[in-house]
Amino acid sequence: MPHSRRFAIGAVLGAALIAVPLTLPAAASIPPPDSGWTTVFADDFTGGANTLPSGSNWIIDTGHAYPGGPGNWGTGEIQNYTSSTSNLAQDGAGNLRITPLRDGSGNWTSARIETQRTDFKPPAGGVLRIESRIQMPNVTGAAALGYWPAFWALGGPYRGNWWNWPAVGEFDIMENVNGINSVWGVLHCGVNPGGPCNETTGIVANRACPGSSCQSAFHTYRFEWDASVSPQVFRWFVDGQQFHSVSQNQVDATTWANMTSHQGYFVLLNVAIGGAFPNNNSGTTTPGPGIVPSRPMVVDYVTVTTRGYGGGTTTTPPTTTTPPGNGGSAYSTIQAESYTQQNGLAKQTTTDTGGGQNIGPAGNGDWALYPGVDFGSTAATNFQARVASGAAGGVSGLVEVRLDSLSNAPIGSFAVGNTGGWQSWRTVPANISGVTGVHNVYVTFTSGQPADFVNLNWFTFVH
Repeated sequence: MPHSRRFAIGAVLGAALIAVPLTLPAAASIPPPDSGWTTVFADDFTGGANTLPSGSNWIIDTGHAYPGGPGNWGTGEIQNYTSSTSNLAQDGAGNLRITPLRDGSGNWTSARIETQRTDFKPPAGGVLRIESRIQMPNVTGAAALGYWPAFWALGGPYRGNWWNWPAVGEFDIMENVNGINSVWGVLHCGVNPGGPCNETTGIVANRACPGSSCQSAFHTYRFEWDASVSPQVFRWFVDGQQFHSVSQNQVDATTWANMTSHQGYFVLLNVAIGGAFPNNNSGTTTPGPGIVPSRPMVVDYVTVTTRGYGGGTTTTPPTTTTPPGNGGSAYSTIQAESYTQQNGLAKQTTTDTGGGQNIGPAGNGDWALYPGVDFGSTAATNFQARVASGAAGGVSGLVEVRLDSLSNAPIGSFAVGNTGGWQSWRTVPANISGVTGVHNVYVTFTSGQPADFVNLNWFTFVH
């Protein structure tokens, strides 16, 4: 968030304005942590109406910058952050409301808070989850042009320095601009501009909110840092559906160490007005002339939980077993070029983040075998793959996962067509039938056209 400069693909600004509900949005109780997980931070925002959030949990940022830090918070956003309960208040119904306002002279105010703690990270060999249930500002179209709500985390060393971004790391768990029905998940790291995280854009993915739009209903946004697998992996979810991940081996060792070896992260919530990200997603300067004030981001709860050695119910480091064949954990990043057998495929140097090789181009009937992949005792329910395609118009196909035999039915698949080029990469998720144990994994490619339709860089599985 502090330095984002991202562009959306195919974002369309509508003209409709969704009315603000007359009743307060319904709050939900914080869900209990899953078995084996420990809650290390939680705020359910159950204070009285028109009160500020807990000062023991939160710092309220004010003004147009940190003292001595980059102006306009490094993003070009125009609002003045305040500690007024007009901008920041619990509503007495279990929610926190961050409300941007505009005065008669056109000046904007809003609110931004960050956790007192700066040490959120996974225990050694464990997993960190940061989660919130949020309804984005309920406004769309021209009336939303310039809104920029966010739920995110910054590396602890940023506090008091203000100039070591992006090396200290930033996880944008939920970002949205201009009332578009989409959640963006982003990793910022390395150096600016450029570097392994392609700054100032970052390594980014986005998707529409499941079911109801992001603006019209609450959705749950979650980030996971999984240090129980090697290479480690970051994952982003909306309503439990993974839509983005970044593996440790996608960046160099120094970059990874700089963002993971410090004391941990602090969590932030804010609603900005204007700035580079909304500008880049609208093709104009924001806020736009039709923007309306007073549409709050409503936050039900924020939790931070951990699992694994040093946290939760696990008291010893997880054991690692080596499955047969050349396999490894299904939850690590499996490089496509690591197959032991294949049909119709070649290895190519990739320009994707992290370098290395991809396989392809693949067409109907091609396949690759990855033996001895260990899914463990908790079922994997999702498959995701890093793909690119320069296929001609009308040419597409399926990327499928089969277990143990090419003649077995796929346990899951997704369709892919032209992504903008054979090295224009995107991460695509797909649900799969639940899988446990050790299996030979076949990635197969099926199409109704004879032409090649996809390159594959890597894939992984998710519980």
